Amino acid sequence: MSFNDTQDSFEQIEQYRRFLSRYYREEIGKLVEHYPSEQQSLEVDYNDLFTFNSDLAAAFRVDPDEHGELLDEALSSLDLPVDVNLSEATVRVHAPSDETSTFSVGETRAKHCGKYLALRGQISKTSQVNPKIVKAVFECQRCGMHTTIPAMDNEIATPNECQGCDRQGPFRLVEGQSTFVDHQLLRLQQPPEEVQGGQGRYIDVHVEGEDIVEDLQAGDRVTVSGTVELGQFDDGDVVVDTHFSGQAARVEQTDYEDIDIAEHRDRIEALAAGEEGDPYQLLIESLAPKIHGHSSLKLAVLLQLFGGVRVEHAGGAVDRGDSHILFLGDPGTSKSQLLQAVENLAPRSAYASGKGATAAGLTAAAVSDDFGDNQWSLEAGAMAKAHKGVACLDEIDKVNEEAVSSLHDALESQRIIVNKAGINTTLPAQTSVLAAGNPKYGRFDEYKSMAEQVDISPTLISRFDLIFFVRDEPDEEEDRVIGNHIIDYHQQGIASNAHGEDVDDEYEAPVEKEVIRAWVAHAKRSKQPRMPDDGVRERLVTAFNELRQANDDDGPVPVTFRKIEAIQRLAEASARVRLSETVEMEDVRRACELVGESMRQVGVDPETGEFDADVVETGASQTQKDRIVSVKTLIKELTEEGSGQVGAPIEDVINRASDAGVAQSKVEHTIERLRNQGDVYEPQDGELRIVT
Repeated sequence: MSFNDTQDSFEQIEQYRRFLSRYYREEIGKLVEHYPSEQQSLEVDYNDLFTFNSDLAAAFRVDPDEHGELLDEALSSLDLPVDVNLSEATVRVHAPSDETSTFSVGETRAKHCGKYLALRGQISKTSQVNPKIVKAVFECQRCGMHTTIPAMDNEIATPNECQGCDRQGPFRLVEGQSTFVDHQLLRLQQPPEEVQGGQGRYIDVHVEGEDIVEDLQAGDRVTVSGTVELGQFDDGDVVVDTHFSGQAARVEQTDYEDIDIAEHRDRIEALAAGEEGDPYQLLIESLAPKIHGHSSLKLAVLLQLFGGVRVEHAGGAVDRGDSHILFLGDPGTSKSQLLQAVENLAPRSAYASGKGATAAGLTAAAVSDDFGDNQWSLEAGAMAKAHKGVACLDEIDKVNEEAVSSLHDALESQRIIVNKAGINTTLPAQTSVLAAGNPKYGRFDEYKSMAEQVDISPTLISRFDLIFFVRDEPDEEEDRVIGNHIIDYHQQGIASNAHGEDVDDEYEAPVEKEVIRAWVAHAKRSKQPRMPDDGVRERLVTAFNELRQANDDDGPVPVTFRKIEAIQRLAEASARVRLSETVEMEDVRRACELVGESMRQVGVDPETGEFDADVVETGASQTQKDRIVSVKTLIKELTEEGSGQVGAPIEDVINRASDAGVAQSKVEHTIERLRNQGDVYEPQDGELRIVT
């Protein structure tokens, strides 16, 4: 470095010193007070530096590494009122947030290399935190002379020769006198809602310092300030990988907080007040207009978007405000389309398919791969990525047992606990889950109970507030209406394309997607509806008791006190639609109707059509259980009556049951069920015997 360069550096350090003293006196005082145990760095806004001296700010952007060192030196050389050494403290500069300086993952190009900018994205993986050498002290094993070598381009080279004895070592690293810093590797991806298809783009980010590595977790939406740098390359390489060197990071609250509601406020308030019609019906008609009908399902999903009130009690207990909904139905009943519509509507969402999904894909997990030098890393799944949003899980019936286990706590407590390979952490998952699946045998069988046809564990099912069964039942009149709706929608899309217009789910929707987003955001931010009226509260408790009394003590859907919380969440969401601070009778009625409809579908006797909560837990309604007892009694009686036979002839069992008024198909189904359960066996062809 020349004398002039040195002189320039002294002048720039002095300028930086004046800048810090003028703009960050209070923040420096806090750093001094908490350094180094609680705080190790000073955060600075680039815009403040630009206001202070635009030329100095421009020089920083051109060469952030050198000027970062000058800033650190300026901080350590400040005259402080207390005796604190800030020589190891760091100044972290947040890049400007203007359009020319802030980019999303996937938007960085060659022209950005080496320049200081802000990069937005979502952390999908984090490596373990490892020490990184910043300055190495080597000791000559022959004479004991110490040589200090600073790290250059993330590499440390041992000395060529000893400065004391002029020999080429050997040397050993003196760890106690070397300088280390915490280092972590992050994988930054495009947020799920920005991905147009596939897995989305990503870039690996290197961050250093105890304060920054502790604040960043898998699933966080972040803005990282730093530089795009070239990776290692060999002779002959033309295309070179890049990574991002992060100097400062800020976790963003990128849920409904980022939505600008000012533009739509007047329209929202008019809609909520009913000036354009019933607000609930308008929302139903606006959600996935391509899908005809399914009004209850759409209403449930919309109330899920608005959400109930989350309450954090003083003792640490939390009442979640997010509702979880499960659709189970025949193929072709628009379940996946509805999930995709919600994914596109929610400002923060994630989509995952249960087919082949791992725990990492759905919640989060410690995984071992080539990320972070073949070490274990923490990978965020759909629920972590959709924190404060909606996680859409398709084909949930295909989820493997390990992934199902990881979902249990995440659905109820809204947190994801990872304890594996030395990684012990808890990720927030304040997420509403909208899941869809298919019957075990492809389609629903009217002669079998729902429980027999649902290939999902009861413990997982119990976490859902609402469960709907979507059947594809032939109905000539309804089928004609749906067919015409599908054709009309498609033809109108062709006409729209012919005029050069885009076609999407907003076509013919009375309320546009942007307005619905702003409506939900406004309601979530400003309305925390309460239930002050004793009459409303009594109506909710009475409705819960009615559901509970419809169930016997051993019933499944088990109408536990989780259901009263589900009703309360939905009622609060209903009040938010009207932008009301008060839960009223109509809100409780609307919530009770949805919960009641859900439970009747889950616990319906397929033969009588009446509610029977035994259906889910035992796999059989009371009618079916009575018939099982009758058939077993017949088999036993015919076995005892017979002569020269080991068991009861199947034909005689069917005939005797038919004489008692039971249809042959139902008897055959009952016999098959007893076979599958191992309650009967065939000692010889055509005969049945009870297993004793």
